[in-house]
Amino acid sequence: MAASDAILTRLLALHPKIIDLSLDRVQRLLGRLGNPERRLPPVIHVAGTNGKGSTCAYLLAQIEAAQLKAHAYTSPHLVRFHERIRLAQTPGHSCFIEETQLMALLEECEAANDGAPITFFEITTAAAFLAFSRQPADYLVLEVGLGGRLDATNVIERPSVSVITMIDYDHQHYLGDSLTLIAREKAGILRPGVPGVVGRQNEEALREIERRADEARSALHIQGRDWLCFEQSGRLVFQDESGLSDLPLPRLKGAFQIDNAGNAVAALRCLKDARIQDRHIAEGLKRAKWPARMQRLGPGALTDRLAPQSELWLDGGHNAAAGHAVAQAMAQLEERAPKPLVLILGMLRSKDAAAYVRHFKGLAQKVVTLAIPGEPNAYGAEELAMIVRGEDLSAEPARSLAEAICGAAGNSAPQRVLIAGSLYLAGHVLAQQEGLPMSAVSGSAR
Repeated sequence: MAASDAILTRLLALHPKIIDLSLDRVQRLLGRLGNPERRLPPVIHVAGTNGKGSTCAYLLAQIEAAQLKAHAYTSPHLVRFHERIRLAQTPGHSCFIEETQLMALLEECEAANDGAPITFFEITTAAAFLAFSRQPADYLVLEVGLGGRLDATNVIERPSVSVITMIDYDHQHYLGDSLTLIAREKAGILRPGVPGVVGRQNEEALREIERRADEARSALHIQGRDWLCFEQSGRLVFQDESGLSDLPLPRLKGAFQIDNAGNAVAALRCLKDARIQDRHIAEGLKRAKWPARMQRLGPGALTDRLAPQSELWLDGGHNAAAGHAVAQAMAQLEERAPKPLVLILGMLRSKDAAAYVRHFKGLAQKVVTLAIPGEPNAYGAEELAMIVRGEDLSAEPARSLAEAICGAAGNSAPQRVLIAGSLYLAGHVLAQQEGLPMSAVSGSAR
């Protein structure tokens, strides 16, 4: 266990008795730290329900392809907390924060907070801002943690551009039970005079974003109205008022990645930074990495348990829209190279498991369910299996990830196995596949 895990565990104990989304706690702490959020590089602020992580991955890769220096802040982590904070090292290169630096920052924030109630995400965001403020860079790619309006990242007074990716139902207990209410929270990152890039949206969500943009006096750049992004003849075509760009398809798999890539290109166009050219955007599309998003796993401890010629895929999406997108991607793979599909599923109780899994009806040969290790809010394997059976899919529970893999393997015939339903499950998959120790603090820690 990393020494920083002990500090992170202590910080979890500061969590307020009653959780309320608020900026008061983080603003108080940032004030005690000298307001590092006012000394950051130009910020690209990204909110949304689906696709914001992939959009951030493209942005980072494209900025670095231009040999510029970029920091990035994303969540949750998969295996180690350090993944949340990427620091620019040299032009074109960034890496996860080092252990000694992380420990020093966390201890500094812990001392400044002096035992006051604060959420885990708020105090660790303050630590990230300290790190970013002390190390020069050309840009900071900043992903919203939850919602937008009252998210700890929304203390940034004037980002260079705000991005809102596709909005769907998620975290309704915090954000509201309609797309209008959820969009209202996400659009809270819009700022006066700051361009707002808006990805593909449901009409209800888009109407609310436009209302909030009018109030914030933010000029929107909306997919389908101000810019287009689509696949044509094996290429990605992006078009806006500045012209048409012929680009390679993104490295990340799935048709939905076309939209995510478009979000990133539109945001960079809004920056009007002459240092970032189409050739850099193209290179970034080819080099972007974002684990557990339609990721095919190579040789490792888990793939070695499957029959020869089998495939093991991993995706952390967990809502209905993600289920639809991933099932669509699996169907496309089936058309090109038919293999029986086995879905290994683990989900949190806060997610609509039925809405997710029903997209695999007629596609998955069977579903193997399991409880996510170390997550008390996860569905039990048998309980999740009952939900899956309620959607007319065959399901069997497993006691562990290893047992689920063995159950998926079934026989010696090649199969396509997809592990899905939660980023927290994905972290355990990557750790076991690569023989890495898991952080003592769950990726679900907020």
